This record gives sequence, C-alpha cells and structure tokens, in this order.
Amino acid sequence: MNNKRVVITGTGIISSVGNDVETFWNSLVNGECGIDTVTKFDTEGHRTQIAGEVKNFDIEKYMPKKDGRKLDLFCQYAIAAADEAMEQAGLPRDLVASDIDQTRVGVLVSSGIGGLRTMEDQKVVEQTKGPRRISPFLIPQMIIDLASGNVSMRYGAQGPNMAIVTACSSATHSIGESMWMIKRGDADVMICGGAEATICPLAFGGFGSMKATSARNDDPKKSSRPFDADRDGFVMGEGAGVLVIESLEHAEARGANIIAEIVGYGASGDAYHITSPAPGGEGAARAIKMAMKHAGLDAKDIDYINAHGTSTGLNDKYETAAIKLALEDEAYNVNISSTKGATGHALGAAGAFETIACAKAIQTGVIPPTLNYETPDPECDLNYTPNKAIEKEVDVALNINLGFGGHNGVLALKRFK
Repeated sequence: MNNKRVVITGTGIISSVGNDVETFWNSLVNGECGIDTVTKFDTEGHRTQIAGEVKNFDIEKYMPKKDGRKLDLFCQYAIAAADEAMEQAGLPRDLVASDIDQTRVGVLVSSGIGGLRTMEDQKVVEQTKGPRRISPFLIPQMIIDLASGNVSMRYGAQGPNMAIVTACSSATHSIGESMWMIKRGDADVMICGGAEATICPLAFGGFGSMKATSARNDDPKKSSRPFDADRDGFVMGEGAGVLVIESLEHAEARGANIIAEIVGYGASGDAYHITSPAPGGEGAARAIKMAMKHAGLDAKDIDYINAHGTSTGLNDKYETAAIKLALEDEAYNVNISSTKGATGHALGAAGAFETIACAKAIQTGVIPPTLNYETPDPECDLNYTPNKAIEKEVDVALNINLGFGGHNGVLALKRFK
C-alpha cells in the first residue's frame, strides 16, 4: 500500500506576484515583490499598513458575478487556482461526464482563518441593521471547509473531502495528508492546497496588537526581509495555491504530464508555545527528519529548501536551528530561500505557494532568492540565496512550514525519474 508513488500533475495559483503559475514563478526568479500599501481598507490607526495583495482578480473569469457573490474571497481564490491546476493536469471540468471515476477524486483545500472578512462585514450589518439583515450566506462563506466543499462541487469530485486547520502550515499538511490518502488507496487523485483572504481590519488589528507584523510602512518592498538582522515582523499576503496529485499508476494510465514526485512528508508538534517555535527548532527538526525518512533521503541529498522564513525574529532564528539540527554539517551546503520576501505570508495558503515553488525549482533548475537579505544575523548563518536567483540542478527539494500552536509540516519533492 505505502509503496504507491505519488506525483504532481497540475498546479494553480493566485498570489500577489501573479494569478497563474508562470507569472508567479517568473516574478519570484526575477526578484519582483508584490508587497505594497494596502488598498482593500483604510489602514489609518493600524500598526501595519502594507500587504501582499492579489491584484487584478476578476471572479467573472471563473463564474457569473452573482454566483461569486455567494462565496467569500478565499473560496473564490481556491476555485481560480483549482481551475488552473485541473487544466494543467489535463483533467476535465466535469468529472461526471468523463471516464475518470469521480468517487476516486478527493479534495483537501484548507485555510488558516477562512472567511474572516465576511464575518467582520456581517457583524457590522448585525450591529447597524439588526440580525434579520445578516446574509443567509454568512455561515457557508465563513467556514473553512467550504473551500474544499465548493471545489468538489465544481468538478463533481466525490472522493475524500475535508479541510485541515493548522494555521500557517495548513496547506502543507493538506498536501501531505492527501499524499497518504492516495498511498493507502482511498483516492487516485487529490485536489489539495490552501487559500486565504484575510487582508481586513480585524486581522491587521489582531496581528498588529501581537506585534507580529512589520511596521516598515514607508518602504513596503523592503518590509518582508526573511533571515535579515533588521527584520521586524511578517507581512500578510493572500491568495490560493492548489495542486493536483495522483498515484503514478493513474497518471501514467491517462498519459498525464508529471511535474515532480512527492516522496516524503513530516508532521510534528512543538507542545511549547502558542506563537513561538520551540527553542533550538527541535520540533521542526523532527518533521524534517520524518519527511526525509519516509523519502529515504540523507542530508546530502537535499539540494534546495524553501523555508518558512516569515521575517519574524523567533521563527527565522529557530527555523535556522532546526535545519542545522536535522541536516547537521550538510545544512551549510544547501541552498535555502524564503519566497515570502516577494509574496508576503499567505498564512494557510503559504505551504501551497511554496510547494509549487519547489516543484518549479526542480523543473527549471533555478532557485528563487530571498529578497531584502542585506544585514547578516549571526543566528541565521546559512545560505539563504540572497537577493538574486541562481541556476542549480535541483533533484530534491524540501518545503518547510510552521504554524501558531506549534504545528510543523515538511514536504519532500523529487525530480520524477
């Protein structure tokens, strides 16, 4: 059962640096930054006034406007990214009318926070107009599982259908658990990833009160600076990343193009603190080692790591320590980057963004840079591929994501052979 190989056949993305995978990838490797002053609401009085907003998104490219109004933005983003992934995978929009067994196609598209903006808006309606004026769509717009629910209904996918909420590691866990669903024979195909749309006053106020986000409002392009000594917090992003993954047998039987293979997945808990990673990175290191063990990889096999790299003081320090703990001396030989310097931190969608970046690094032989790495931090002393992409053959890549609550998720991808 566990000997089944699982491959990626489709990817799709909506992000601050592009609303399709090729634009996203070209932006990353060319060092373009999607972070700017917030336009979605008036940020006066907020500590943080910058974000990686999605630009030029038009729901009418995907559905009639009246149908889009029934969905929170995170669900709209999920559907848009899923459409691209399904098309890239060569899977039909209507599974019911195809020769694909719809009961063997599952969906696991998650979110860290879900429809917070809808909840915020409808609370204002309740306060100003009364409870009878609350939208009947509030609950289905707000709850996190409706990204998966709406995606499954769009295509007629009747396999396993759920959502995983592990804060900023939600998408990584969703992809990893989808891999196991295929390996254990519960599905042939999984549509998986994450979506987030929380650029709204309540989220900004909450993260600002925690002093978790950057206050470098006068210089948005330089605000997200992973592993740099002058980092002062993360910058919120938004969007969705969706992957189509399937058993190798199923992919080959239908002649699908294979992008990369998912060979390992690790998950662990810090059991330490609600927001801080465990000192020394012990919990994340266990997740890295678990992914490598499942994949049969040694430290010397790792060519590239897309780090969580949030641009916060504690994350970057302890994630660096985790990589050293897991890879020992080989940690210094690996190219690492955090693409959050370009995209911002898309919370529950981040793991999907960054898994797609790993797959593209394998495909193209290019490692995207960590933007704004200017002042070295003695506690962050690895090779973070600063500021400029490099060409390097990548056979094996790891994606690391860590979430509030001590959730750690790691995926190992490999060139398909």
